Amino acid sequence: MRTDDTGALARQPSGKPVRNSGDRFRPQGTEASKWKQRAFSVVKGFTTPLLPEDFIDLVDPLKTSTILRGRVQQIVRETEDAITVVIQPGRTWKGHKPGQYTRIGVDINGIRLWRAYSITSGPRTDGLIAVTVKALTGGAVSTYLHEHLREGQIVQMEQAEGDFVLPDNLDKPVLLLTGGSGITPAMGILRHTVGAQQDLDVVMLHSAPRPEDVIFATELHDLAQQGRLTLLERHTDTHGMLDPVELDSLVPDWRERQTFACGPAGMLEMLEEHWEREGRRDQLIVEQFRPKLVEPGEGGTVHFTEIDKELECDGARPILDIGEEAGVLMPSGCRMGICYGCVLPMREGAVRDLRTGEVTQALEGDNVLVQTCISAAAGKCEIVL
Repeated sequence: MRTDDTGALARQPSGKPVRNSGDRFRPQGTEASKWKQRAFSVVKGFTTPLLPEDFIDLVDPLKTSTILRGRVQQIVRETEDAITVVIQPGRTWKGHKPGQYTRIGVDINGIRLWRAYSITSGPRTDGLIAVTVKALTGGAVSTYLHEHLREGQIVQMEQAEGDFVLPDNLDKPVLLLTGGSGITPAMGILRHTVGAQQDLDVVMLHSAPRPEDVIFATELHDLAQQGRLTLLERHTDTHGMLDPVELDSLVPDWRERQTFACGPAGMLEMLEEHWEREGRRDQLIVEQFRPKLVEPGEGGTVHFTEIDKELECDGARPILDIGEEAGVLMPSGCRMGICYGCVLPMREGAVRDLRTGEVTQALEGDNVLVQTCISAAAGKCEIVL
């Protein structure tokens, strides 16, 4: 391409861009682009009612530009009940920040179920990512991934989300407080941090029932031996749950650290209260997988109007979980009352917020919007699906 002294495209007197045999510049509307449009139209005529992309989808499902999918490249056993799944995302994957999560969708008994999993991989040059999944008792998706997922299998994906990430200008040493599978988002942060900032002071205090339950134990111990991480393990079967007041002796300078905490809801609640009392709440970033629930109510029934299905619901479980178990195809998202991806109209009846105990009521025709992931039936209610 030729340019004038200002860097602008050189032009002929006609005003058209100059081209020569070595010039790759193709302005919009050239014969080449018109030819491509005509070719696409011809192919579309042969494939109608499908689009050409539908056939590309069959040949290589990762190349579609309309749906994000991933191919399972490797499955690694971490502990007795935790696996790491290495995934090649499709072409539309936008990347992630350390500490974020992605939602994975799989089809189970003809129903597509979604769950959010933290991205645990560190920096990679091959474009792959990894999520680590702990098997949960009664967990439909985690059980499926542990027992049925195979290398080469295609899974549905969504773009990375989440605010459990490093600040843009990190000017403090770091404390990672984790419990159980709460180590997964922290591991994503740790793997990026120790690789990018060799001199960063990082302390991790992790709680697990037993030594063999510590996910990523070998890697953590190696980092500690290399002096790149100060690792403190707490085995709750022996030592009991962490009391925040113990931090003064375990991590004496915790007040000067930027702290990232992830674990059981009860643990996080205690930490938030402790940081609040100390006047350092702004130095604590929290990630939780499930909301802390209050005492259950009496329950009731849920009638899904569009499919004319009625289910008995106890007062301790979300309508979303009970509906999915019964094969009802329902929208979902974070499953903890944050993203509002599960919201459905309630035509009539009452539901109870499992986090606060607050009851929301609707008269016939009100169509009050309710979050099914954190709401249980409180008597009879009708949900518009």
